[in-house]
Amino acid sequence: MPDRMTSLMRLAAGDIFHAEAPNGASYVCLVLDVKDRAIQARRVTTQEMLVFDRHTGTAQTGDGNVPCTITSVAPLPAEIHDTFLALDNKYKALMEIDEKDRFKDPGKFALSAAEKRALLFIDEHYSANPLPPARSG
Repeated sequence: MPDRMTSLMRLAAGDIFHAEAPNGASYVCLVLDVKDRAIQARRVTTQEMLVFDRHTGTAQTGDGNVPCTITSVAPLPAEIHDTFLALDNKYKALMEIDEKDRFKDPGKFALSAAEKRALLFIDEHYSANPLPPARSG
């Protein structure tokens, strides 16, 4: 099994990974770009832009600078991966709509059966395939 840093270093644009905040909040993220020291990603469901340290797998999120840590980079089955790419595109398009008009039709946010299956799948998948813990010291 590759160590934590090796696994993080293998991430590439288009990959999807899981991260978690200390309160248990789940972050399903799409890698947008990888630099020497950073992984630029977007949280699929909220479209929040995040920059993770490529060596530690940590990022600061939101206005309160809440820490977030990559917990799994296990590849998803193609069907699930494609569903998350489609979900990312769906939410990206919704976020481009004027905020006043965005919520006029709440049905736009409804999840399809495939999206529900994908969201249910990742909980068990990522829990069963964690990254090794960060070394302390």
